[in-house]
Amino acid sequence: MTNQNGHTLSIVNLADNSEQQSIAVPGAPAGVAVDPMGDYVVTVSADSKTIRKFDPVTGALQQSIQLDGGPIGVAVHPDGDRLYVSDWFNSRLWVLGAAGLNLQAEWPTGTAPAGVAVSADGRFVASADKEANQASIFDAHTGEALHRIGVGARPFGITFGPMGRIFTANVGSNSVSVIDPEAGALVATIPVGERPYAIAFANGRGFVTNQYADTVSVFDVDDLKVIATISVGEYPEGIDATTDETRVVVANWFSNTLSVIDTHKLTVVSEIAVGDGPRAFGTFIRNVGD
Repeated sequence: MTNQNGHTLSIVNLADNSEQQSIAVPGAPAGVAVDPMGDYVVTVSADSKTIRKFDPVTGALQQSIQLDGGPIGVAVHPDGDRLYVSDWFNSRLWVLGAAGLNLQAEWPTGTAPAGVAVSADGRFVASADKEANQASIFDAHTGEALHRIGVGARPFGITFGPMGRIFTANVGSNSVSVIDPEAGALVATIPVGERPYAIAFANGRGFVTNQYADTVSVFDVDDLKVIATISVGEYPEGIDATTDETRVVVANWFSNTLSVIDTHKLTVVSEIAVGDGPRAFGTFIRNVGD
């Protein structure tokens, strides 16, 4: 859990709803990604332009690198060997080797890319290009730019959901855009709460954090209709789901808490105190079995 204002990384145990460790991470960390293989967690400090890799159990710093630009979002390929980092200022994605954080490639995006996501099958990488009002889709292996898809106004968070579709949270139009990456086509737009930031999926539902509404909108992944609105902490931002899909965890930037949602009952079942300004922009939940 990246705490941007507190310049820390919280390690939280969801089994007993407690913060187990707080690690100093200079430079206002915001972006975060957990290796799907469970071997490391990556943070992005926007102020210091630093990417750091930590041991997810002990919190020990393994490696770090500074990038010349405006790093903000990060995602890890399913095989764990590559990282994709968005450069807000220079309209590109950096491709880094996970083993040494070495720069392997740069891929051009639209203006101000924020969120980054990789498909579960490892075929596609997508960025939410906020000031271009579009999503860029790349071949994950070759770096070929496959599609540029117009979405709602100012997309920020981006997530691959069920059936391989891409979902963007559009902070400027209070909507979620749904994209077919194979066809390179916009297939639906879902109205949600005020200033949607990020999206997670669990139990056949999508969960969207609404910053200005202090809520999470819940929509059905089949008919793409909103079925519930859940009140959470103040100014919710990052969101992720547990591996068993029974819980969704929300980072509340202004209230310095995590809200834990039961995905069946669609209610908040616990609140966990963390550091100052939890943002958790990306994937941040690691299966304890990893």
